Amino acid sequence: MGASAVVQAQLDAYNAQDLEAFCACFSADAVLAELNGEVTHSGREGVRRRYADLFAQYPKNRAELINRIAGGDVVVDEERIERAPDQAPFRAIAIYTVKSGLIARVDFVR
Repeated sequence: MGASAVVQAQLDAYNAQDLEAFCACFSADAVLAELNGEVTHSGREGVRRRYADLFAQYPKNRAELINRIAGGDVVVDEERIERAPDQAPFRAIAIYTVKSGLIARVDFVR
């Protein structure tokens, strides 16, 4: 699966809150980090814990893709995220690094 395709698959699974399909898009040693900051979650199980908690806390959570730039194994998404109807949406940038058809790293900018 190409870089853009796996990133789109994880976005679709994220919006469906399908934890299994979401986690299947990540490598076993994937990391989540703040851009130029520390790693916040590591390994597929770390990703699973993070998003299981997020999906439980925000059952109406959804991300709308605003813009995507792809080059080689890097995909940059700008997203508008709504956590709950009573909370203001916010924008975020996710920088995905894909290796062997799976997401190996995501750096977030908020």
